[in-house]
Amino acid sequence: MKTAGVIGLGDMGSGLTKNLIKNGFETSGFDLSETRMTAFTDIGGLAKDSVGQVGRHAASVFVMVMNGDQARDVILGENGLVANMAKGGTVILSATITPAEASAIGQDMEGAGIHLIDTPVSGGFPGAQNGTLTMMAAGAADVLDRNAEVMQAVSATIHRVGENAGDGQTVKACLQSLIGSIFSATFEAAALAAKAGVSGQALLDVFSSSSAGCGVVNTALENIIDRKFEATGSHIATMHKDLTISLALAGALGVPMHTASSAMQIFHAGKTKYPNGDNWVCTRVIEEIVGAELHR
Repeated sequence: MKTAGVIGLGDMGSGLTKNLIKNGFETSGFDLSETRMTAFTDIGGLAKDSVGQVGRHAASVFVMVMNGDQARDVILGENGLVANMAKGGTVILSATITPAEASAIGQDMEGAGIHLIDTPVSGGFPGAQNGTLTMMAAGAADVLDRNAEVMQAVSATIHRVGENAGDGQTVKACLQSLIGSIFSATFEAAALAAKAGVSGQALLDVFSSSSAGCGVVNTALENIIDRKFEATGSHIATMHKDLTISLALAGALGVPMHTASSAMQIFHAGKTKYPNGDNWVCTRVIEEIVGAELHR
């Protein structure tokens, strides 16, 4: 029996488990939320009482937590994966953390007999649920080869972006600086159209059929004009965190990031005013300033 595990069963992790099970992996999982654990067992998952139990069960374990501190504890903690997985097992770090945090985890795993693949993902909630994520994978070639099947179970596209822990996170930081900038430009364009009296449907029709049309723009605009600002699977805290990582990396390397820095301020405003909202809620902040809303 092929075995896999997932630590963190939220919007993204639940999608990983769904597709691992679908592709024939006996899948164990752990999350601090009882509700998430119940949903996991309802689809055929093996609920475990700790991270260590998942490690003892699975040959490959995805780590889909929120930040670097959580990732380090899950992987290197006293009851973490490294202390409990069988030699030759693989930790698949699919969470987005800073490149420096991933690099440090990789260094501290050296000599433990457990492999690490640093592979943040893109595709959001729909990609996770549909098994169509894009993976930015960094690791030794033989380790990537051995884990190809388990990664393909949750991903439509796997890019090999480097060999060292931190390489995957670096590529993700570059990607998120672009996605965050595209989002913020879409929010501003939506508010401009609202103030000018343009219908949301007209704007979507033009944007989606033009050279500006893409998944990022189209998804954002559809949620805006349908006034869906919560529970769409793209919580604002995640993009806010990712842009923070992008700008910190840019600061460390001395790279000016004018557009991404402006996007960060828009996300600051959105997260402060609507902390429970999703990315598109930033549009509401701008709409409130101009006194107009964009509807379909």
